[in-house]
Amino acid sequence: MKKCSKSAHETLTEMNITPLLDLAFVLLVIFIITTIPPVKDVKLELPSASKHEKDPPKKANYIVVESNGNLWLNKSRETLDNLQPDLVRLREADPDLNIIIRGDSKTKYKQIRAVLDACQQANVPKVDLATDPIKN
Repeated sequence: MKKCSKSAHETLTEMNITPLLDLAFVLLVIFIITTIPPVKDVKLELPSASKHEKDPPKKANYIVVESNGNLWLNKSRETLDNLQPDLVRLREADPDLNIIIRGDSKTKYKQIRAVLDACQQANVPKVDLATDPIKN
């Protein structure tokens, strides 16, 4: 009587080479990393950088929209009709104009949307909406 089948003997005699391949790949990676020539072999005189003063930060311009519909542009009273021409003048003076819209929480969305439309028509490049952080 047979103690084990033929298929059991075949699996015992075969060699699993997967761990050997893993070892070969690891050794190959180590060999590649260690043989990369260092960059500092060639002596170079690198040019010195000139000291450049940072540009002063750009001033943000604020549009305040009150709950009753009053508009303020940089602390001066504004009307919706005059807002777009004033924004165009500000953009011509500063092509990288930054506008922050501060609306009261009770302001109707229609009023905020009108201010956003005026900013878009004046081609203001940066428009942000100011919010308060959530209190936990």
